[in-house]
Amino acid sequence: MSKPELVKLIDTTLCTACRGCQVACKQWNEMPGFRTKQTGTYQNPPDLQWNTWTLIRFQEYEDKDENFQWIFRKDGCMHCTDASCVKVCPSGALYYTDIKTVGIHRDKCIGCKECIAACPFDIPRYDKKTEKIYKCDLCYSRIKENLPPACVKSCPTGALTIGPKDEMIKKAYARVQQLGGDANVYGDKFVGGTHVIYVLQFKPEVYDELPQDPKVPVSTFIWKDVLKPLSLLAAGGVIGGSLLHYFTHGPHKPHPEHYDQDTKQGGA
Repeated sequence: MSKPELVKLIDTTLCTACRGCQVACKQWNEMPGFRTKQTGTYQNPPDLQWNTWTLIRFQEYEDKDENFQWIFRKDGCMHCTDASCVKVCPSGALYYTDIKTVGIHRDKCIGCKECIAACPFDIPRYDKKTEKIYKCDLCYSRIKENLPPACVKSCPTGALTIGPKDEMIKKAYARVQQLGGDANVYGDKFVGGTHVIYVLQFKPEVYDELPQDPKVPVSTFIWKDVLKPLSLLAAGGVIGGSLLHYFTHGPHKPHPEHYDQDTKQGGA
């Protein structure tokens, strides 16, 4: 029996920046921690890293009435339905799981970094030591065992939930209606819909490192839908031509003059 298409809902209005999700992600995926430096913010580390797939972003916000408040947002892979990283990956390391999220076969990764250039959310991270790409896989190993992702399991406020796609989207819009004002749902309307969606208290442009209108880069379409098929067609033509020549004329033989020259020069 196939699993339902799942969506993780992040209600930013309920996040207290406890960073339990950030720690749980590291623990479950057995990722090492490194000493960091104070950079003038509570956000730590400063950005996503190969060993940090989940990051709580801290942001100071002042509204039009000069009221100050903190904005917290959990950042990580959005698991796009139309995932540009999957499209450009030449080795099959990035793939769609049976719940429609984007998984990763790290042993297949060749470190080409094409996914980094293609991702509209700037998510994949490269480790120079292993020469591999790293990113959140929505704890697929847990989901296969009917367990929630580690981040969802660790959240003490209910800011993180996961469930069937239609149910989560319905829940998100109900929450937005309850909040009113500029509250909105982010993630269900672009790149085919994402499998991580936000309830935002403010308009998307208010949030740091959150694209307002993320799109699959045009270069991805050109490569995947035009150049790659043409290159495969050309390669197939070369192979087909070689086989046709072999069957109609036999194996290629060197010209006698070339053979004589090689013999005179000491060739075989």
